[in-house]
Amino acid sequence: MPRLPHLTRLKRLLPRLHRTPPVDGLAEPRPVKLLHIGAALALTLAVATFLAGGLLAGALVWIGLPSKLTLDTGNLLEIIKIALAVVGGIGGAVALVVAYRKQRLAEEDNHRAREHNRRAREAARREDTKLYVERFTTAANQLGTDAPAVRLAGVHALAALADDWAGGRQMCIDVLCAYLRMPPEPEPEQDPTRHSTWRAMREVRATIIRLIGAHFSRHAAVPWHGHDLDFTGVTFDTTVDFAGAVFSGGRVWFTGAVFSSDQIYFTSADFSGSVVTFHSAVFSGGRTWFANAVFSESEISFDGAAFSGSTVLFRGAVFSGAHVFFSDATFSAGQVSFDKAVFSGGEVSFKGAVFSGSQVSFDRATDWSRPPVGLPAQAPGLRLPPQPSPQAATQPAEAEANQIETETPDEEPDAADLP
Repeated sequence: MPRLPHLTRLKRLLPRLHRTPPVDGLAEPRPVKLLHIGAALALTLAVATFLAGGLLAGALVWIGLPSKLTLDTGNLLEIIKIALAVVGGIGGAVALVVAYRKQRLAEEDNHRAREHNRRAREAARREDTKLYVERFTTAANQLGTDAPAVRLAGVHALAALADDWAGGRQMCIDVLCAYLRMPPEPEPEQDPTRHSTWRAMREVRATIIRLIGAHFSRHAAVPWHGHDLDFTGVTFDTTVDFAGAVFSGGRVWFTGAVFSSDQIYFTSADFSGSVVTFHSAVFSGGRTWFANAVFSESEISFDGAAFSGSTVLFRGAVFSGAHVFFSDATFSAGQVSFDKAVFSGGEVSFKGAVFSGSQVSFDRATDWSRPPVGLPAQAPGLRLPPQPSPQAATQPAEAEANQIETETPDEEPDAADLP
């Protein structure tokens, strides 16, 4: 069977691909091959003497010797000058050879030093990776024990490892998220010992959520911004604090998550340059705060989410340049407030959303220049900004009175209540 030309080229290319990459972007010089110093000097002297003899003979012929039988003072001085020049030339040639050899030897030493440093860096990198892997294995094993205190130590060990090991940070985050995705044990009712263990295990989950939230804060000492978070199907039954979080450059999944805690904070969170999905999430208890959050240059999906029984506050949120989808979401109970929100850019879509009981208020939005699409003109519990009418210009006081409705403190939290 004849050999294919492209396979032949591939075989020639493979050795090049396996070569050691250049250090610091510079091509590594090949090892220097030099003659022994004695041989090099002997060869240089021989060549220089031969050339000097030829030059001296030519100079004597030029001044008329040896045709002249006697030497006068002028000719003698000329011969001395020529001889000195020849000797100086030989010395210069020897000095040039020595200097060239020193330069080449310096290059060889530099090559060896760079190669040594490269190998030392590779060895140090391998040792660091080995240490990181050992720490990861130890922490992962701690998470699998039955003792809550040991599991808690494993959580902190993984978080510390993620801070130290940039190359393995995503892997550590994945393990922490995977722990949260495992279904928690149901709360025991009558066994005090089991209930104590259950509370301790619940504290492990709460600690993971707290550590992740702290590392995604814009003020985190070692931020994890830009990394992925997979909270698919997680039940958040403890306080979740993503206040001031920065979601940028990564993907965050809250798909099918259940928010049943009393307090869920996304206050002043920055959703920019990321993809965050709350697809089919359930907001069923307590309060979830998106107050003053910024949605820009990102894609946020609440598609199919169920707002049933909780209070979700988008008070003062800014929708500018992002794609935010509430398509097919269900608003069946509780309260969803967009008071003082800014709709100034991007796309906010409520296509297919069902409004069947929740109090969903847009009527006090600060900026309605780019209103959401897909909102019905009327629906149970839905309040939209009033449409301008011809009488609005002549009766401003009456129009303003129609916009303002009396609310209880629970429905309209003050700015001081924001975390």
